[in-house]
Amino acid sequence: MRKAVLVTGASSGVGLALCKRLLEEDHELHLCLACRNRSKAEAVREALLASRPLAEVSIVQVDVSDLQSVFRASRELKQRFQRLDYVYLNAGIMPNPQLNIKALFSGLFSRKVIHMFSTAEGLLTQEDQITADGLQEVFETNVFGHFILIQELAPLLCHSDSPSQLIWTSSRNARKSNFCLEDIQHSRGQEPYSSSKYAVDLLSVAVNRNFNSRGLYSSVVCPGTMVTNMTCGILPPFVWTLLMPIIWLVWLFHQKPESLNPLTKYLSATTGFGSNYVMTQKMDLDEDTAEKFYQNLLELEKHVRATIQKRNHQS
Repeated sequence: MRKAVLVTGASSGVGLALCKRLLEEDHELHLCLACRNRSKAEAVREALLASRPLAEVSIVQVDVSDLQSVFRASRELKQRFQRLDYVYLNAGIMPNPQLNIKALFSGLFSRKVIHMFSTAEGLLTQEDQITADGLQEVFETNVFGHFILIQELAPLLCHSDSPSQLIWTSSRNARKSNFCLEDIQHSRGQEPYSSSKYAVDLLSVAVNRNFNSRGLYSSVVCPGTMVTNMTCGILPPFVWTLLMPIIWLVWLFHQKPESLNPLTKYLSATTGFGSNYVMTQKMDLDEDTAEKFYQNLLELEKHVRATIQKRNHQS
């Protein structure tokens, strides 16, 4: 039986690179592209099948910043699949990144230059927005939409006889200092992207605590600094090309999920000679905070579901 893999944000950037690499690893996958823009997804599907004609590539339209879209896509996926073996939770946004020129030039001549470019710490200012669901856009897109997707797809993911795996795209920019349990949407902060990626780290740990016994495992990866639509919004592509190679990590695809450390983040890296390898990093969090965050998400889920039901009833 073909392994079924779902990738969110699959039509560009990290998601597209991941899809190409996955089919290189196993060209008989059933790869499902979960994308907001169907026309872009169709073009990607045709290109993937042209290079890997034995693969099975399908599309589900979903916008993780719109919960109605998430519910609709979840129903569609449950009709199509009996199980999902891997779900790459990759879709995300980094809103309106504006480069702090003063911080850039100051950092270039400091000891923190490598850290600055690998994390973007201090380089960016961001402005978040409110979605139609009444949530902070970065939080809903990067965290909550995916959380709802997991909850809805639990029947396809939880099989004790053969584990399924969630793999989250996190970031080196996920910093504990930018996250607050009393403000999980980061509505009062200025670095929503960093907060959302730390929230992803917490959520992955909480998923393991709550779902491992049901055959679902979760891991967090960081692909390294890559040339994508996000990074090109900060500096021109040729600058990034000079700074670092394009790399990606599919190492987890070959690991037994139950053997992985739930408190470890797996980072893609490259040597000075261009060889890719995997680094591990202990995440700066504790399981109790992760569980509290998970419970907060469950409470928010109840509230949002009730709001959507009321809105649908009125319309």
